[in-house]
Amino acid sequence: MFATPLVSIITVSNNSAKTIFDTIKSVLNQNYPHIEYIIIDNASYDGTTEIVSSFGKSISKFISEPDNGTYDAINKGIRLASGDIIGILNSDDFFYDNNVIERVALAFEENEIDAAFGDVQFVDPEKTSKIVRYYSSKHFNPAKFKFGFMPAHPSFYVKRELFDKLGYYKTDYKIAADYELLIRFLYVNKIKYKYLEMLFVSMRTGGVSNKSICSNFTLNKEIAKACKENGIRTNYLNIYSKYFLKLFEFFGNHSAHKKAATS
Repeated sequence: MFATPLVSIITVSNNSAKTIFDTIKSVLNQNYPHIEYIIIDNASYDGTTEIVSSFGKSISKFISEPDNGTYDAINKGIRLASGDIIGILNSDDFFYDNNVIERVALAFEENEIDAAFGDVQFVDPEKTSKIVRYYSSKHFNPAKFKFGFMPAHPSFYVKRELFDKLGYYKTDYKIAADYELLIRFLYVNKIKYKYLEMLFVSMRTGGVSNKSICSNFTLNKEIAKACKENGIRTNYLNIYSKYFLKLFEFFGNHSAHKKAATS
């Protein structure tokens, strides 16, 4: 347990001028006062650096230089962090409300845990009030890794010290290094975690892992690789079965929203 933990939030950006202002504001608007905000930028040339710089000292640490991909940049941010707890907020995402980090910190204060995670929602990239899909981590357990399921990574908050003990994000993965790290932390090393029944983040659709059939193939190939590297026996039939469940999830959410709108 921690007493008023310092939470380090890391945002990685790459020509994110269209969205990063919302991301930054959602961090700075958090009610919890003990936040270290780190932004690692891949030498953007679209105005991203000017937007970040306009926030001045409100950004704890800001680096803009070429990197070797998203996970290399995240690792760079983790190594710069001095917080007790680490969380990642993508540069096209934003916190659901101003109380997210306060509730995360409270969970670490009140429980003997190494990590916490919860739910996220996907929203229309232009009309962010329009919810496209809700992703709940409520029923996650480590046995589900073999079927391509993981807790929502943008809601994953973990003790910083565990990266030194258990390792960082593997940079030989293009899309699924977060999946591999979660397997390593939650399945292999069995760290203590707690599910928080709350919405952490709104995510604009169109991310790297869901842009095309090709990227989905790469994602699932890397999921299979992550499982194999960490001693989880699986196959592509298991991994691709998650898409059938996502269809049920989509139609279930659609029906629920339709019912709510007409009630």
